[in-house]
Amino acid sequence: MTGRRITVIHGPNLRLLGRREPEIYGTATLEAVNAALWSLAEELGVALETFQSNHEGEILDHLESVATRTDGFLVNAAGLTHTSVALRDGLLGVGRPFVEVHLSNTAARESFRHTSLLAPVAAGVVYGFGLQSYLLGLRGLVAHLHDRARSGAPHD
Repeated sequence: MTGRRITVIHGPNLRLLGRREPEIYGTATLEAVNAALWSLAEELGVALETFQSNHEGEILDHLESVATRTDGFLVNAAGLTHTSVALRDGLLGVGRPFVEVHLSNTAARESFRHTSLLAPVAAGVVYGFGLQSYLLGLRGLVAHLHDRARSGAPHD
């Protein structure tokens, strides 16, 4: 176990996965996404916590409440990706690296989904691979944290 702790943030409407527009988001439920993440986290030797809310303020409160006990965030902010300056500021404010993930290819969808307020301040972004986006994002975040530790970068 590396001792690293990752917090997964699922944004609005993600509890509807598996039922909501499966042609866009696939058929995996949020429970299946979390189960796959927990399995990969165990393989990678990291502790994982998941959180979902449809409410921006609850997400911001959660970020603040876990910041001192997490090393990084895996974030699917859903629609908040394109609209929430507050979420961007909150992620920057807690001083932990994060990876933005999306199930769908947001660049191939409606034009309002082409701009992410989070991507410019994220350690990385993975989108368009369905459930695999989360798993690739988790692998990338763990590697990023490992590289920071090896380089002697301070823990924020």
